[in-house]
Amino acid sequence: MSHPHLLVEHSPAGYRWLRLARPERRNALDPRFLTAIRDALAAEPGTPAVLGSADPQVFCAGADLTISDAERAVVSDHIYQACETIVTRPGAVIAVITGAAVGGGAQLAAAADIRIAGPGARLRWIGPPDVDLAVGAWVLPDLVGRGAALDITLTGRWVEADEALALGLVNRITDEPWAQADQIAADLAARGSGAGVKAVMAAGGLLDRLRAEREVNRAAWARVNSIGPQLSRMEPGRLGAAGRRAPDGLDLRGQSNEALLGVVQAGLGGDRGAAAVQRDRHRADSPAADRPEQLAGRGDRRRRGPLRQSEERDQRSRGVGEGHQDSAVHDAAGGT
Repeated sequence: MSHPHLLVEHSPAGYRWLRLARPERRNALDPRFLTAIRDALAAEPGTPAVLGSADPQVFCAGADLTISDAERAVVSDHIYQACETIVTRPGAVIAVITGAAVGGGAQLAAAADIRIAGPGARLRWIGPPDVDLAVGAWVLPDLVGRGAALDITLTGRWVEADEALALGLVNRITDEPWAQADQIAADLAARGSGAGVKAVMAAGGLLDRLRAEREVNRAAWARVNSIGPQLSRMEPGRLGAAGRRAPDGLDLRGQSNEALLGVVQAGLGGDRGAAAVQRDRHRADSPAADRPEQLAGRGDRRRRGPLRQSEERDQRSRGVGEGHQDSAVHDAAGGT
């Protein structure tokens, strides 16, 4: 799946660049953007890949605060499929971290096989307020040991570049991280995929912990959001499947992906979900000029649930957030 915010290029040296390019939202993730990243990582699995950002100020700010709570739950869940793809693909993934990596962004960076940092790199494993998510507990013990992993995940504190290097969160710091990543990727492409090494490294419980963290977080979302119980039945890019039923008896069989996304945005709740399906059917049948493409202001606020409002109040009071994705602010804090 191609996506306007994901730049994919092939190097003549035999590897691929994947650059996140959504600077206006600090590379924040929505379901389709994350699916595109996952699909790009899954493509040409034996080819080394370099994953980074087109904006040197940020790697990835985690889930986008402007999407609905239900969509954020989908991002939180499907980040594990992207991480599992990184861990299990035979070709190495090199993460280039030149700025902030938060929540789901930190998860992607930690899942990479090699992490090259710039001096401005900083990482934070944290979830949204009031949702008791485990973020990074599956991978950090392997990188930094149990004690440091508990410190980082329980406190949700920032880890700056120098400390990240000392702990083993990044492999090296350099003023030219892209050039060094290019050199390593070209060398790996010339020598072979390293599939045997990666298969051994993935053994011993890493994937079991990844899947356990995913299940813990599904349960956490289920406590605060009606989409939580549906997460295990969703596939990336589909947000539903034929023959499955949403809560309150809403039948989703035969609905398009667009209609299913409308249900997700409405929180999969009975009348609201049905209205979303009907609205999307109307949109599909009506001329483009007649479609209400933008639901700003009052309508946008109406879709926000109590969880979203609580998060936004908390972020305004602290001046940060998984999305304090204002380009004038260089702190990106938040979660999966």
